[in-house]
Amino acid sequence: MTMTPTLKWLSDPSVFAVNRLQAHSDHYYYETIREAEKKVKMALRHDLNGNWKFHYSLSPVERPKDFYKLDYHCAGWQDIHVPGHMQLQGYGKPQYANTMYPWDGHHHLRPPEVSAEDNPVGSYVTYFHLPEKMSGRPVYISFQGVESAFFLWLNGRFIGYSEDSFTPADFDLTPFLQEGENKLAVEVYQRSTGSWLEDQDFWRFSGIFRDVYLYTVPEIHLFDVDIRTELNDTYNHAVLKGELTSLNEIPSGASLVAELRDQEGQFISRSTATIESERNWSLSVSVENPELWSAENPYLYMLYLKVYNATGSLVECIPQTIGFRRFEMINKIMCLNGKRILFKGVNRHEFNCRHGRAVTKEDMLWDIKALKQNNINAVRTSHYPNQSYWYELCDQYGVYVIDEMNLETHGSWQKMGKVEPSWNIPGNLPEWQDIVMDRAISMYERDKNHPSILIWSCGNESYAGDVILNCSKYFKEVDPGRLVHYEGVFYDRRYEATSDMESRMYAKPADIVQYLESAPSKPYISCEYMHAMGNSVGGMYKYTDLEEKYPMYQGGFIWDYIDQALMKQNRYGEEFLAYGGDFEDRPTDYFFCTNGIVTADRKLSPKMQEVKFLYQNVKLKVDRQGTTIKNDHLFLNTSEYALEYDLLVNGMICYQTKQQSIDVAPGEHGRIEFEFPDEVFIENGREYCIHVRLVLRKDQRWAEAGHEVAFGQYVFSEGKKRTSIDTVGPQAKVKVVEGDVNIGIHGKDFGILFSKQAGTLVSLNYGGREMIAVPPSPLFWRATTDNDKGYSQAFHSGAWYTASIARRCVDIHLEQGEDRVKVEFTYQFSISDELLVKIAYHVLSDGSMHVRSIYSGADSLPQLPIFALSFKVPAEYEKLKWYAMGPKENYSDRLAGARLGIFENTARDNVSPYVMPQESGNRTGVRSLEVTNQMGNGIKISAIDTPVECTVSPYTAFELENANHHYELPNVHYTVLTIAGKQMGVGGDDSWGAPVHDEHLIKADGMIEFKFRISRI
Repeated sequence: MTMTPTLKWLSDPSVFAVNRLQAHSDHYYYETIREAEKKVKMALRHDLNGNWKFHYSLSPVERPKDFYKLDYHCAGWQDIHVPGHMQLQGYGKPQYANTMYPWDGHHHLRPPEVSAEDNPVGSYVTYFHLPEKMSGRPVYISFQGVESAFFLWLNGRFIGYSEDSFTPADFDLTPFLQEGENKLAVEVYQRSTGSWLEDQDFWRFSGIFRDVYLYTVPEIHLFDVDIRTELNDTYNHAVLKGELTSLNEIPSGASLVAELRDQEGQFISRSTATIESERNWSLSVSVENPELWSAENPYLYMLYLKVYNATGSLVECIPQTIGFRRFEMINKIMCLNGKRILFKGVNRHEFNCRHGRAVTKEDMLWDIKALKQNNINAVRTSHYPNQSYWYELCDQYGVYVIDEMNLETHGSWQKMGKVEPSWNIPGNLPEWQDIVMDRAISMYERDKNHPSILIWSCGNESYAGDVILNCSKYFKEVDPGRLVHYEGVFYDRRYEATSDMESRMYAKPADIVQYLESAPSKPYISCEYMHAMGNSVGGMYKYTDLEEKYPMYQGGFIWDYIDQALMKQNRYGEEFLAYGGDFEDRPTDYFFCTNGIVTADRKLSPKMQEVKFLYQNVKLKVDRQGTTIKNDHLFLNTSEYALEYDLLVNGMICYQTKQQSIDVAPGEHGRIEFEFPDEVFIENGREYCIHVRLVLRKDQRWAEAGHEVAFGQYVFSEGKKRTSIDTVGPQAKVKVVEGDVNIGIHGKDFGILFSKQAGTLVSLNYGGREMIAVPPSPLFWRATTDNDKGYSQAFHSGAWYTASIARRCVDIHLEQGEDRVKVEFTYQFSISDELLVKIAYHVLSDGSMHVRSIYSGADSLPQLPIFALSFKVPAEYEKLKWYAMGPKENYSDRLAGARLGIFENTARDNVSPYVMPQESGNRTGVRSLEVTNQMGNGIKISAIDTPVECTVSPYTAFELENANHHYELPNVHYTVLTIAGKQMGVGGDDSWGAPVHDEHLIKADGMIEFKFRISRI
């Protein structure tokens, strides 16, 4: 069918596909069995990726209207790379927006209107000669992803039009091909009707951002392959059923044979398909005792579909991976192969810091391995279908998928955080039904054969209504072997039937418990939780703790997997990771795009330490005698792993075991008793820690042997630790010089000065080296985290900022002894007359100092971000050695994944790579901290009686507070030490108002005291 293209289609919801071929499965096909077995690059495809000629226009009226014609010469145009976004190749600006539509404040539009003057157009041209393999055959073209709408011409003839940025658009080129050179022209519009349906929380790009290729087909071609696997109630007998559709009428005498092989390539069965109609074959294969597919054991069979012509010659061979599994609801609980499933998931945008959503296979391989290595077993494709290759990887590596159709209309019903659906789409509007249903159909038809997909999702944050309900009904009708998800019914319970499960976003743990204890009719998942923006993921344990207590709680999906930050250069040519607004994009939602547990340049965030631990499938409960092993796998025996344990004394490993085999069945408990040799004995005054870990016994596709999959520890000590000031041995005399302005304390190879005028310690000189660059002072403020900003911490607790930079010393007390001297300062603060802080320095004759800091408490003051003592040493002292919880940063509410040990890094490396500078690098449970230069000289901070918290950074809290990017931070001049009695947690329930949980806050009315020792190294 030919039609005359018109720009009216861009704002007409009834026109979204003109001459586009019917959606179909994403299977491979070959002309020989050898190619199919090796699954080589398809010879019947011809890649059109690469440099295309390109012209960019700010509006449709400015575009070169006749560029598609054969006599229009494009040789002088610029080049653009396909796949790729226009905005990341110098054409237009990237724009980041969350819920609001990107034109908000520029144009007053209502669906389906599209601005005629503000709609950038990309005109693409490429030339090709038809490969010899395709000569004389039908030829088609496939666009795997184009944002957001495009027109297509070949050799001056109009071919078709398509919307839906994230599913393929195929067209038949055969009638319009010519001998020799062919001119292919594509006109891409940034905005269309589809833009109203694509209001996802992401960067707004446009262009041809996924693969483009030509393809031809054999003389008989299976255009669509629909494979189902059905298991009986005992899961030991399977029937594989296939509905196979030929592109054209099946010729007389043609046949189709199916050959099933196991994962090792061994023959299982052979069946001949039955012709059901002029274009359809059906297939049924029985399999006894099949190996079942799961994320724990992603066992895949291979089904070879061999098509023969009337002469008996093989004309097509399709290698289709098969995973036998059964996903269903049993007694209101989602079950895989009969077992209650727990989703330990993430939401994942397709993203690359240099290429946007034009991700590569290498990106996807990195991602799938990162998921598996960190115990993440599920992904929600937020909020659109991903590249086909991603689902192949999920099949092969074992990751459960919620496949989400390309639908989000957030800005049409939620404004400024309030629900206001007066002009919500699609709602119950019949004119939007077909375009929305097309997105459901396109996703289903392409992805239906992937065993990793357990749940279809009807999109994201589009409120509720008949249109979305009808999509759910469609999924259930065409695919009863999967469930359907949609969170939006939470806002309108009349459409409860849309979703098979209760799905909520950012519900607090108490709200989830309330639901689970209300005799619910549906199981619960958090389709988005733990908003991992900046320094976050605090309190995650409150969610994972629900897993055992409530069977109908079935896990959740962290928002989100990867920071959406783009690499950019500042005015000095230095690269940095940019967020919304950095491209002069307005309106924008600024740094709200940086929510990943993986950085935009694909490095693990410190937050992943907590995620990996809380998502681990084997729990190790360690005590002094041994460890209890709880195998939470559904199907995997722990014999896949080896157990190792170490005994540490004061952080140093004193005994290590060799790997031990363990055998705990899925869902069962086991026990290993420790067997330490006789020469290992426990001494009084020492601290001991037992580390236990499970590691892979053999190489896996996603990690090498020895990779740690689970961890547990137990800390104990005998007798009183020898760290108190009262237990220090005999001391020599010290010299005290009390001047008019200063108090000097001197001993062998050290000198210490306290200033009465400044009211603080001003000099700590060891062996001629001055360690105090900027004197210590009480600190109540931390550089606000993204979550702190969302909670308006500066508004609620800003008084503590002032208290941190302004104080008055109201008393100095000197107390001399023969072998020690005490100098105590008392500080008063303008924020409250009753608030006092005392800092007492006990100087011993060896030059060490015992520091005691006391916060008196005061009524009517807001919560404290931190209570600490902070000072600067020269920048050369940047090497850090911790005996603390680690190895990554940790906080009181993000501590489950940390372990006690000795770890090393530098002050610079201790600043975590959150895109917005903020508090980072803290360690809890600090027993000691060494800060040294390259020669090994420096100071040691040692806790007294009770461990402290420490942060070491090249920057003060205030420098971090006032920088919007890391490149704005000053050149490094100091190393800043912050020793804290307590720091509040980082939170993570959400980043727009959720407070840190009460038990991880610091109330202002209580007394806080901490002690530590400073000594020379």
